Amino acid sequence: MSNKKILEIKDLKVFYESSRSFFTGKNIVKAVNGLNIDINQGETFGLVGESGSGKSTVARAILNLVKSNSGEINLEEENLLKLKGSKLRSKQKQIGAIFQDPYSSLNPRMKIKDIIAEPLRVQGKKDVEEDVKNLLKMVGLDNRMDNRFPHEFSGGQRQRIGIARAISTNPKLIICDEPVSALDVSVQAQILNLLKDLQKKLNISYLFIAHDLSVVKYLSLKIGVMYLGKIVEMADSETIFSNPMHPYTKILINSIPVPDPKIERKKKFIPIKGDIPSASNPPAGCVFRTRCPNPTSDCKDGKSEMGLIEVEPDHWVDKCCVNCK
Repeated sequence: MSNKKILEIKDLKVFYESSRSFFTGKNIVKAVNGLNIDINQGETFGLVGESGSGKSTVARAILNLVKSNSGEINLEEENLLKLKGSKLRSKQKQIGAIFQDPYSSLNPRMKIKDIIAEPLRVQGKKDVEEDVKNLLKMVGLDNRMDNRFPHEFSGGQRQRIGIARAISTNPKLIICDEPVSALDVSVQAQILNLLKDLQKKLNISYLFIAHDLSVVKYLSLKIGVMYLGKIVEMADSETIFSNPMHPYTKILINSIPVPDPKIERKKKFIPIKGDIPSASNPPAGCVFRTRCPNPTSDCKDGKSEMGLIEVEPDHWVDKCCVNCK
């Protein structure tokens, strides 16, 4: 691992217009609203939060699958949002992606050798047979399986194929969007260990997106807790678990089951109120106030300062919630 920055996101905003009606008019969804993160070479940054918090929108923005309204997405100090044409395509070759569903992310009509070889052929490489066999071996599959179709593999094996495809172009960064959530627990552990091994061998950086904090902790050096388009707490993995300061982080950690029945029975359960609000109509003031266990009048009135503040070295918490109990 080095101090070289592979990805640096500055004040990223992704807004889009949802369906409108005669009565409501234009409806702007603030999916990502001022995101700031950076990832060093060979490092994993975990991004966690409930469904609807904006995690996958961040991934799509990096992959240029959705339009960003403002901000910067710097890959090795080049802003992807300002690049076009061949320059953008050349830079995008350095980004790989592993998707959530190993069943729908592979073309059922293509053989495995063609699925893995496709990114290489797009880059102009012709003799790829040996590369495909080496990639299958790297992800723990028999390279004699390259002539089979996706339906002949289990979910875990399909995700290994997806990983082989993601690393085929030697990317600097891989976006892992819920890569183990559709797999059995035992298979999840195998895939996470594979990702760790590949990171050591290839010095790849990961943006690991998930809703399960325990999974993220195992793989990530840094963790950002995302809520309604914003990072509400960010620190290294150990600090997040040993000294969580935002009430939302505390609730997420409290929801992780403990494998000891005695400890689990004694644990004080902290429920979270209601559902995550709509990003098209976020609460006034502090965005978490409608679900906070102890909101104050300042939270509602918006008198508290918003944004992240560094409470201790490399530990950032939303200003409004830094003193919440």
